[in-house]
Amino acid sequence: MLSQTQRTTILELHSQGVSKREIAKLMGISRPTIRKVVRSKATEVPELQRPEKAEPYRQRILELVSSCKGNLVRVHEELLAAGAELSYAALTAFCRRHGISQAPVTAAGRYEFEAGEEIQHDTSPHDVELAGKKRKVQTASAVLCYSRMLFFQCYPTFQRFDCKVFLTDALRYFSGATARVMIDNTHVVVSHGTGREMVPAPEMAAFAERFGFAFVAHAIGHANRSARVERPFWFIENNFLAGRKFSSWQDLNQQAREWCDKVNSTYKKHIHSVPRELFAVERLRLKPLPAWIPEVYRLHQRMVDVEGYVALHTNRYSVPIAWIGRKVEVRETKDKIEIQLDARNVVTHSRIAEAEHQRILLPAHRPPRGQGIVRLQSHPEEKTILATVPEIADYVAALKQRSRKVPGLVLRQLLRLVREYPRKPLLAAVAEAARYGLYDLDRLERMILRRVAREYFRLDEGSEPHND
Repeated sequence: MLSQTQRTTILELHSQGVSKREIAKLMGISRPTIRKVVRSKATEVPELQRPEKAEPYRQRILELVSSCKGNLVRVHEELLAAGAELSYAALTAFCRRHGISQAPVTAAGRYEFEAGEEIQHDTSPHDVELAGKKRKVQTASAVLCYSRMLFFQCYPTFQRFDCKVFLTDALRYFSGATARVMIDNTHVVVSHGTGREMVPAPEMAAFAERFGFAFVAHAIGHANRSARVERPFWFIENNFLAGRKFSSWQDLNQQAREWCDKVNSTYKKHIHSVPRELFAVERLRLKPLPAWIPEVYRLHQRMVDVEGYVALHTNRYSVPIAWIGRKVEVRETKDKIEIQLDARNVVTHSRIAEAEHQRILLPAHRPPRGQGIVRLQSHPEEKTILATVPEIADYVAALKQRSRKVPGLVLRQLLRLVREYPRKPLLAAVAEAARYGLYDLDRLERMILRRVAREYFRLDEGSEPHND
């Protein structure tokens, strides 16, 4: 179909006396087409006046679009089943022209930012080969909106602790903070509300106040508002992560930082500049960082288990054996685990980034080979028993080893027997119990009572027992 410009040219050449054959030769158009244009004497492109094949089925199409949830493939299948002679291309073209099951097309917006005005922050999952295994990581990214300076790091999970660690590293990388940080309504930062009504969680609001910026969120579904940070995720996945392997989390994040340095020093066609050069201007407009930035941490309360370890995220960290059974405070930072019993007793471990069910043992927390574990002193009940009846020392030693009860409870029960019953029947019963290997103190007490009954409560011969 000829355009309006072509039709105008044909009419002008014809008015100048140029023949139709010459016009067709000059413009590369057939002579019948030239004759039609000359005959019409109109420069406007005529509208097509042909009937649409789908028009007779309009009402049925509207009903099927509703029942088939907008799936035009299913709509076409139902139309064919009802006997309609209509191709799928004709159906989609009809729906497109009449706006049926089609989202309205809107123009993409464009946002301009002043230097030091905004940082955009977001996260995205990516697949990474880490320590020889394929695994999914959370990639956290931050971009300065004016200079397009990029910084990102990878984490096993992304919680509020990880968010504060990442933003602290990002602001240090940028050597300053902007007036606001744009997020996408993530629950990591948001307490309640969305978009302009978003209210950050108290601990995140306090974190933002420390650096002098404010968290803001864009409206739900308005991803264009955070396009500065959305666009680099594709670049990270298809450039940085493509073909790279990493030995550890430290190796992964160190290479990510080095890659950011390289990318930020490369010319970008879409901004017609180098981010580092624009950053030289923006850096002067950033808010300076505090003179002292406290280390991000989170606290845990734990009990030291019977093996001398403290459990955190399925990993177990060793402490001195003397701490067994004691309550300790665990301070978790980006790289360290500090376990504190009191102000003078602190143990520091290197932090394992994820849950790996590992046991981390410091050599100082176990005695040297050959020394064994220092045995606890004997129980006070045992000392009292041996001071009162030293003759049963061997039975007491065997009783602690072979009794099914806790040694403290067994010795406490034996001490009661020593205090309540006469010495002679007690020693006789203990000697018999030791000879037959009897270490049940309830049975031992019955043996003592039989001897007491025979020796201390004999009845005269021929006398009748009194009935009370």
